[in-house]
Amino acid sequence: MTTTLEKLRYPIGHFECPAEITSRHLEEWIGVLDNLPKRLERLVQPLTKAQLETPYRPDGWTVRQLVHHIPDSHHHSYIRFKWALTEDKPVIKAYEEGRWAELFDSKTAPVQLSLHHLSAVHAKLVYLLKGLSDDQLQRSFVHPETKNEITLAQNIGHYAWHSNHHYAHIEGLLRREGWI
Repeated sequence: MTTTLEKLRYPIGHFECPAEITSRHLEEWIGVLDNLPKRLERLVQPLTKAQLETPYRPDGWTVRQLVHHIPDSHHHSYIRFKWALTEDKPVIKAYEEGRWAELFDSKTAPVQLSLHHLSAVHAKLVYLLKGLSDDQLQRSFVHPETKNEITLAQNIGHYAWHSNHHYAHIEGLLRREGWI
């Protein structure tokens, strides 16, 4: 059960940042971010209310909570990019994502609200990322919990992984249930 639960929690594995981030990595990762809003909308648009209320794994978030979590998280990431571009190695603010997922809006709001939010955030994020210089990609922020310094290039990869990670949660559930 532990192996199965771990596979359900991390269907594409954990994020592993390459030692050297190339322009090809960045192009691929930015493409993932650019395409996520439409991919996610196509995946969840046909779902019924009951399907949206289904957890993607035992003791996991529902599909609705995942759809609301993604733009919440990526909005934070967008702000982190801006901080790192305008401040010298800022310590970012972490947030309690599990508690956010339990809020009224994450548990009841129509998913279309978050699909629109994700589309807007990603449009701005991708536009910003495509214009960053090599020097700007090396700017960084510090995560307050891990104390790790994270470059913007690394963060692009992490959020491309995060996009695919949660997409795989939903897609995996839909396949296991025979809904696609």
